[in-house]
Amino acid sequence: MTIHSEHPFETPDDARDQVRRLRGRIGATVSLWTSGAGIDRAGLTVSSYLVATGDPARVVALVHADSDLLERLEETGTAVVTLLGWRDQMLADAFAGVMPAPGGPFRLTEWEQTEWGPRPVGATTWMGVRLDPQTRHDVGWSVLVEATIEHTVVGEEDVPLVHRRGRYQRPTD
Repeated sequence: MTIHSEHPFETPDDARDQVRRLRGRIGATVSLWTSGAGIDRAGLTVSSYLVATGDPARVVALVHADSDLLERLEETGTAVVTLLGWRDQMLADAFAGVMPAPGGPFRLTEWEQTEWGPRPVGATTWMGVRLDPQTRHDVGWSVLVEATIEHTVVGEEDVPLVHRRGRYQRPTD
């Protein structure tokens, strides 16, 4: 048996989706979108999002078309968008579906129900948003959603959770 430094099943660079590789090099902070209440809660880790200032301020995001979050967001019309910090890697992975979460990812931390949806109790920076259903567009394999920011809490600065090239990277000053 030979030990190799590369992954034995990794797709060779020349056979990979070049746009996906490009997107991976952009890097982004990670947010958690949650919607619903009680047993009808849903959440999804989202790094493809943008906040636009204005009157009213808006947030736009690319959400997986088959996600429970998209369904719940369209049903309730509201969501909590939490900016995740370096300490939230497990939570991000569980809501992204890449880490097992026995009993579901909502069991990984405490939650407070807000008028926009569930919010992680330890979250220091988050916003309550209201979906603008007229702006829904299929974009690639995702759905672009746009929401009005109705409530914003900006807490103490945290080391942001940054995702780049398929892994989390701790930003440096």
